[in-house]
Amino acid sequence: MRKVLVITYYWPPAGGPGVQRWLKFVKYFRDFGVEPVLYIPENPHYPLLDESFLQDIPDDLKIYKHPIKEPYRIAAIFSSKKTKRISSGIIQTKNQSFLEKALLWIRGNLFIPDARKFWVKPSVTFLKYVLEKEGIDTIITTGPPHSVHLIGYYLKQTITLNWIADFRDPWTTIGYHKKLKLTSSAEKKHKQLESDVLNTADKIIVTSNTTKQEFEQLTNKPIKVITNGFDGDIVVSDTLDTKFSISHIGSLLSGRNPKNLWKVLSDLVNENIDFKNALQLHFIGVVSEEILASLAELGLQDFIEIVGYVSHQEALAYQKSSQVLLLVEIDSQDTIGIIPGKLFEYMAAKRPILGVGPINWEVAGIVNETETGRIFDYADDIALKNVLLSWFQDFQKGELQISSGSIEQYSRRELTRKLVEYI
Repeated sequence: MRKVLVITYYWPPAGGPGVQRWLKFVKYFRDFGVEPVLYIPENPHYPLLDESFLQDIPDDLKIYKHPIKEPYRIAAIFSSKKTKRISSGIIQTKNQSFLEKALLWIRGNLFIPDARKFWVKPSVTFLKYVLEKEGIDTIITTGPPHSVHLIGYYLKQTITLNWIADFRDPWTTIGYHKKLKLTSSAEKKHKQLESDVLNTADKIIVTSNTTKQEFEQLTNKPIKVITNGFDGDIVVSDTLDTKFSISHIGSLLSGRNPKNLWKVLSDLVNENIDFKNALQLHFIGVVSEEILASLAELGLQDFIEIVGYVSHQEALAYQKSSQVLLLVEIDSQDTIGIIPGKLFEYMAAKRPILGVGPINWEVAGIVNETETGRIFDYADDIALKNVLLSWFQDFQKGELQISSGSIEQYSRRELTRKLVEYI
């Protein structure tokens, strides 16, 4: 088999969405004639852990590790909670303390492109030996953290190899980038590094058409869209919640606050006694205080169940048993190309997807194509209310379901086949 070196920061037992993309590609590589070799940090600072991902690591996978210096460990001495939140990409926009403002300024201006930058130079030296030893001429870097791409960039300067850069998220146009309190010189440096990577890599992979279009303005290198996906077979649950449950899986941050949805739910609760008795809001993951305050203002606090972070397997179970699955994205032009990884697992759960996001959100096209739910923007109210009421009436009759199609194209195995063809 042809060997390929995958360079990634996130790997089990890391939890969260960042680990899943390449864990699943690596899982299926051998089915298509590729032998993966992995390079990861020896002592990473993962904000979330999920031991259940360990079972997906292929047998006899060769993994190389090298130590990493993690500034977040030092920052945690001052505030472990704030450090964990920032390292997860969760940036509180209101009522920031002086310490949080300082941590954000340091993160954005002193650690460019990110706090894992100290892993780059030692990794380049170490991997020259690994590539020669293993006889590997193709590497794949995946970010964020985008400092991982700099490992590929510097290797490409010194040895002959085929380098593919995978962007799970955009670089300088990602929403939180503007919250890092960047100076003009820091912003310029970020953009220069982004350009260096895009114009030095042999091929580029992105997760959305929007990001592809953005990058096409910066480079002439080949760019392929390979979305995230779902793993395993599509199995419809025969045990659904007895309540009219609307469940959100994952972090629900301050910027993702669909006040129009909360207002519609509040109106339905006040107008329809059956709806009031049946409604249940499930939040599986972190929920910001601002969102909880918005819900309380509309009298919805008694309908909330906050489960917190759970393992991936538990999250899948919640998805399959929920009546409706909620998907929310920040209302910004910068987020129209953000396609949350959980969308595809929502689709595989075969439960109606209720989405609220920016106008022209790329997710809407996927949901409409697969007939897996309905997507609204932050100004919608009447149409949103009518859909919820229609779904509730179907729920009362025990008939709430979707007739989805074309989902199989988003299976992890099929996506791996497309990836290998591109490599």
